Amino acid sequence: MYALASVLQQRGASEQPDDQSLRLGLLLLLVRHPWWVVGLLCDVAGFAFQVVALGHGPLVIVQPLLVSGLLFALPIGAAWAGRRLRRVDWIGAIAVCVGLALFLTVADPAEGHPNTTTKVWIVMLSVDAAVALGLILASRGGGNRRRAVLLSGAAGVIYAAAAALTKTTSHLLAGGVAHTLGHWQPYLLIVFGIGGMVVGQSAFQAGALDVSLPTMTVTDPVVSIMIGALAFGESVRSSPPAVALEVVGLVVMSLGVFLLARNEAVEPVAHERVL
Repeated sequence: MYALASVLQQRGASEQPDDQSLRLGLLLLLVRHPWWVVGLLCDVAGFAFQVVALGHGPLVIVQPLLVSGLLFALPIGAAWAGRRLRRVDWIGAIAVCVGLALFLTVADPAEGHPNTTTKVWIVMLSVDAAVALGLILASRGGGNRRRAVLLSGAAGVIYAAAAALTKTTSHLLAGGVAHTLGHWQPYLLIVFGIGGMVVGQSAFQAGALDVSLPTMTVTDPVVSIMIGALAFGESVRSSPPAVALEVVGLVVMSLGVFLLARNEAVEPVAHERVL
């Protein structure tokens, strides 16, 4: 669902004027774009599945698995553009799968807890917001490709915080809607969700899918792993050999992601108008 959403939304966002970047007005323009709306519905469906997944598993497992969305997004984009996947694309796909499998197998993350203390929340969300803001500010004044990378990184950081808020909200929902609405996490989830969408769509607007999506795809799980381990007690194996293999797994996964991003089949996506 997220893969379909990324392809459809990027096609719509790339056609919008640059002066709407990082503005809520961008979303108002995009809702007039039929394919973007279809992508939004896919986003909603993907989020619903993510809520269920985070209600049953730790961030350290769920968020890295979302990287697999790229395995679907690029072939979909390629088919839409009328291009074929090359051998190197299949190598990238295998690298993503191998990297994910190696990391998750070696890390063997603990279940952790569904919530954390208010102090930890404040520190975590403040650092997350500061990093995202720094990336957004650094994106100003650069070329489209650099802007797309930095904004995608900012979106990934914001989405990681949103995933943490989603995990806690999913747990709160077990006590009922009224119980959930009595806590602050669902409301802040809306703020981070909208903020992530505005920044993410601005990244799609600035550059082609092969630039924006991979950066976002890698940043989100890496930051989520840190949040899960440090804030939610989802500990991973920390012996030197285990840490080394975990790093290797993440590096292989990331290389696979960026190898897929070099797929020339998706380059025309940002430049073709939707029929």
